[in-house]
Amino acid sequence: MAVYAIGDVQGCYPALMRLLTQIGFNPDRDRLWFTGDLVNRGPQSLEVLRFVKSLGDRIVCVLGNHDLHLLAVAAGTAKHKKRDTLEGILRAPDRQDLLHWLQTRPLLHHDNFLGYTLIHAGLLPPWNLTDAKNLAHEAETILRGDEADEFFRHMYGDLPDHWNEKLHGFDRLRVIINAFTRLRYCDLDGNMDLRPKGAPGSQPADLMPWFQIPGRRSREHKIIFGHWSALGLWNADGVIGLDSGCLWGRSLSAVRLDSSPLEFFSVDCEPYQIPDND
Repeated sequence: MAVYAIGDVQGCYPALMRLLTQIGFNPDRDRLWFTGDLVNRGPQSLEVLRFVKSLGDRIVCVLGNHDLHLLAVAAGTAKHKKRDTLEGILRAPDRQDLLHWLQTRPLLHHDNFLGYTLIHAGLLPPWNLTDAKNLAHEAETILRGDEADEFFRHMYGDLPDHWNEKLHGFDRLRVIINAFTRLRYCDLDGNMDLRPKGAPGSQPADLMPWFQIPGRRSREHKIIFGHWSALGLWNADGVIGLDSGCLWGRSLSAVRLDSSPLEFFSVDCEPYQIPDND
């Protein structure tokens, strides 16, 4: 059995099929981990969602910000954005099954045997792995329950920008969700700044990539994430970043996690949209 982690697909179905051919994926034997953002911006979100769902327990997929945006739009609590390509899913006859499956995906997956933790975007510096697991579960319980639609009404926003155990209600959930699905940069005090989206070196001087903050409490763990297309492939600082900008005409990437040394794979992609690093 081989285990592969794959970066943000965002509706780029042909590239996903080419990548699976390149790695020789066998659904009877192998497992796939997806960093989230299966959908949106690319042309075939419906096909990607149907395919990944069809693989059943052969896959793990964490929720990304575009996946949550789809769920909020479907719930009627968020408006379509100019670049959204979600209509195929929203009009599909199997819409409800697809949305229910997506809504029950985790925010974090940890594999004790392989020693890897899968998230979409980042972990706040004060969080150790136990904290992150507990907070992910806390938010997942809301997303899968009767309060989900109400949370979607309050999901959007950049504040609060830091973790405090005393936070409660939608402020607390927003911080958790923003960290797991939107985080790129923090200051040295662990405050999130969700505005800069460029590669390291382009950010304001008081900010650092979340995974380089001194004293980050998850530093001893191996973390896989996506979300940051301007970062590209990244294998340093105890983390693996896999969003290599497929949507923008760069590549879709994967890494085999059960091999030593790690094996990386990539396929070229069509440029479906002009980069905005979202």
